[in-house]
Amino acid sequence: MNIAIIPARGGSKRIPRKNIKNFLGKPIIAYSIEVALDSKLFDKVIVSTDDKEIARISKEYGAEVPFFRPKELSGDFTGVNDVVKDTINWLLKHNTRVDYACCIFATAPFIEKKYLAEGFEELQNSNKSFALAVTSFAFPIQRAIKIKNNNMNMFYPEHFTTRSQDLEEAYHDAGSFCWGRSKAFLDNEVSFSERSIPILLPRHLVQDIDTLEDWRRAELMYQALGGVNEQI
Repeated sequence: MNIAIIPARGGSKRIPRKNIKNFLGKPIIAYSIEVALDSKLFDKVIVSTDDKEIARISKEYGAEVPFFRPKELSGDFTGVNDVVKDTINWLLKHNTRVDYACCIFATAPFIEKKYLAEGFEELQNSNKSFALAVTSFAFPIQRAIKIKNNNMNMFYPEHFTTRSQDLEEAYHDAGSFCWGRSKAFLDNEVSFSERSIPILLPRHLVQDIDTLEDWRRAELMYQALGGVNEQI
């Protein structure tokens, strides 16, 4: 069985009620639920939450909320892997075998089902543990600067004169989705490692949403793209 797990706790701090905040006409979590369902990749699309309102809205958009996440897994420092493990273990206790799980983030309205499908196919056809959505940094990280006491210095001063085109390209987690074998999640394998397959997303489909400025930027990006999910 393949399952999608969408973590969505109720206690977000920087953007209150972020996971169900209105994003261009509907709760932002709805985008993740809808693309997961539309992909036809999953036997179950489950929202892991500790919040009754999030549970209600998630069910309205077609997700399952078979249990409420325990308080000890609902704090600011709870890792995503712990939430995925909790869901897999709950299903196992209820006689449901899980082969593959995909963690889909609740605030990722740019997800396209073709990348979800690519991730699953790549993982199935490999001996790796995970397939993780990543994207490239827009600027060479080797030329990053730091500011302290209004003084500016390079993190890597040895690259002061290095041409940008001569620097190695760097990538980061897209904050979109991560496929994994059930056993890999249960065994606490590290996803940022040689055990993961990178699924490269274009930068225009990636926007971290942690502040209200991020939120507004994401809305403008989504509008400029004409509604990503409608183009899939």
